[in-house]
Amino acid sequence: MATTSKHPKGLYFLFFAEMWERFGYYLMLGIFTLYLQADESAGGFGMSRSDSFDIFGTFIALVFLTPFLGGLLADRKLGYRTSITIGGLMMGVGYCLLAVHNLSVFYVAIFLIILGNGFFKPNISTLLGNLYSEPQYVDKKDAGFNIFYMGINIGAFICNFFGAALRNYFSWGYAFMAAGIGMFVGIIIFWIGVKHYKHADVLKPTKKEDASLSRIFGLTIFPSFVAGIVGWFIPGNIFGNDSTDAFIFGSLPVVYFYFNLYAKAAPDEKRPLGAMLAIFAVVIAFWAVFKQNGTALTTWAESYTDRSMPAAVSSSAEKLKLAQTLTYSKDTITKTDHHFRKVLDPKGSPIKEYNYNDYYKNLEGKELQKEGEATNLINTEIFQSVNPGWVILLTPLVVLFFSFLRKRGKEPSTPAKIAWGLVISSLSTFVMVAAVYVCSNGEVKASPMWLIASYGVITIGELFLSPMGLSLVSKLSPPRLTALMMGGWFLSTSIGNKLSGVLATMWDKYENKSYYFLVNFALLIGAACIIFMMLKWLNKIFSEHTVK
Repeated sequence: MATTSKHPKGLYFLFFAEMWERFGYYLMLGIFTLYLQADESAGGFGMSRSDSFDIFGTFIALVFLTPFLGGLLADRKLGYRTSITIGGLMMGVGYCLLAVHNLSVFYVAIFLIILGNGFFKPNISTLLGNLYSEPQYVDKKDAGFNIFYMGINIGAFICNFFGAALRNYFSWGYAFMAAGIGMFVGIIIFWIGVKHYKHADVLKPTKKEDASLSRIFGLTIFPSFVAGIVGWFIPGNIFGNDSTDAFIFGSLPVVYFYFNLYAKAAPDEKRPLGAMLAIFAVVIAFWAVFKQNGTALTTWAESYTDRSMPAAVSSSAEKLKLAQTLTYSKDTITKTDHHFRKVLDPKGSPIKEYNYNDYYKNLEGKELQKEGEATNLINTEIFQSVNPGWVILLTPLVVLFFSFLRKRGKEPSTPAKIAWGLVISSLSTFVMVAAVYVCSNGEVKASPMWLIASYGVITIGELFLSPMGLSLVSKLSPPRLTALMMGGWFLSTSIGNKLSGVLATMWDKYENKSYYFLVNFALLIGAACIIFMMLKWLNKIFSEHTVK
């Protein structure tokens, strides 16, 4: 069948369904650690920075661990449309429950989000991949995933403005409710367009060597749950803290499942499965660095970046409720956390505690406001929109760049794109090293342009890597295992996300913050070198087994 210049119509409905799902997810994620760290008087839980980072890392890790389960059930029993719907509804309810300021309800809410994402995330990507498996569309699969990825980031871009305005004008709860509404809108759009991808929602027959669902649950899911509990309660901390121990222990049966899947695969499936697993293992480093946007880079935006605005901009931002108002005061208080500064006597004993918001600690030249004077600062979570903003701007350029190369027969293979994505991403850490140097390691405020530039560089790397990973799975997976292998891609994301939280908890331990960013560089460039060393092998497998 001849190819066509058009994309399948289902792309556009999946694009907007995913856009609204990501609107809810990233709205919630943008204020996650800020909400946990905020004082109880300000509607938060008053947690320490380290504790909030640990919860954040564990949450985003589990969010991408459950796609293993969701992909498996979709492949074998539920189908993709049903799984996507179940997942979307669970996440929508979870976001709405976050509006209830109660720690027990909070954990119930994030449990629903974690489980719901497992049903939604791998299966909408698989459904899209199935549309591009049709002969007339197969050569546009990479471009289709790039367009789909832009939809993700439109949602991620606009959500933080809604989140900031709602929490400034009303409360945290209204922002979380908006996330839930966004998710429900996404599900409605998904079902409006169902006729365009109904034909692509087909259960694939299993082979005799495939493990049954009962066997997988008995030998993988249940052991994973038990291992996580053992990791939590085991005396001492093997990997730093209880949550990290629980996550690593709980992940081991799932990791074993994928290696066992490879070991028992038919000869014609073994090589592509091996190639995917190799890439999955290496890109863990990318997610470990990239997902620090919600932890270490949020801290950089909150306390190290100049968030003040010119008078005209400040007035507009205040009207739109996108600005926070801080008042400098020296009222003696009784509570101490990282937002406050102690005054010590000559012997080092505290004699007074001042209500010093963290933002005031490193203003250049100690140019502090007068007592009671207010400052308008752009909300920290607005910086979470920088990365998706870059994605929206750069995606068309990247798509055109690869189209230009493809017409000349010089387009890199999908594995090569992933390798170059790691190299480009590593350069973003040098931007932050320069920022640390320019602001004298945090003694003075850094220009927001440093953070914007760093996000810009890593976004180019992201566009080379993340949508290509989804495309790679869709191209190499045996049809009956596509959603399950999407779950494998998200398993690598999960492990990387947890590692990002572990790295972020060490932020305060690095006196010189440039060393922190250099560790990130070492992770990324090391991962890139590994893929380049495997590239000849990967390209050969890719050329032999890509779905035509």
